[in-house]
Amino acid sequence: MTSQRASFRTIRDELSRRIAERIWLPGTLIPGEEALAEEFGAARATVNRALQELARAGILERKRRAGTRVALHPVREARFVIPRIRQEIEGRGSEYQYRLLSAEETDAPEVICARLSLLSKSGMLHVRCLHLADRVPYQYEDRWINLNTVPDARRADFKSMGPNEWLVGHAPFSNAEFTFMAGAASADEASLLQVREGDPVFIGERITWMKGQPITLAHLVHPSSHRMVTHL
Repeated sequence: MTSQRASFRTIRDELSRRIAERIWLPGTLIPGEEALAEEFGAARATVNRALQELARAGILERKRRAGTRVALHPVREARFVIPRIRQEIEGRGSEYQYRLLSAEETDAPEVICARLSLLSKSGMLHVRCLHLADRVPYQYEDRWINLNTVPDARRADFKSMGPNEWLVGHAPFSNAEFTFMAGAASADEASLLQVREGDPVFIGERITWMKGQPITLAHLVHPSSHRMVTHL
């Protein structure tokens, strides 16, 4: 995957991403420690530490002589590890760049209110940003943050740090919902991702809650070429 020796956190987050994006479906037998160590250029002990952490979180099931599988029914208390896009890109040996497009406190449109079950459309922060790998667009992020749940986001410096990276460190979640789909690039998405309008894109949506209160809804768009590379 990369010539650099990966840390257990990099390995943990990459395996989490594969599970979240359903590259590895529930019940899937994942590669063994030796194969993963070779893929990541890491020691088996490092891989084992990453697998143990995911198993403790209820995301993986490990049985002696039976291998490691993606949990069929993750425990209710499990906290899913949300990978940081910076780590994902750097874990592939690429240089990460981040670009803030806009950040404004505004009323949420009806569709966002409905998705987050909001009683009021006010108190929302709308953040748009672009993540790049080796100066090539990698992911467009369109995110709504509920300031009623995370008021400190008003003072966050999203010019130097992406909203996902900030939220992971400042707003621990208790529940999450992930949705993945194929789509066609809108004019705005096409311009930002350097593809043609209508080209196929891979879309991920993530909603997180803190004790029943919605934290954020993220709309994440990848060029189709990124998805092809991810599967290799």
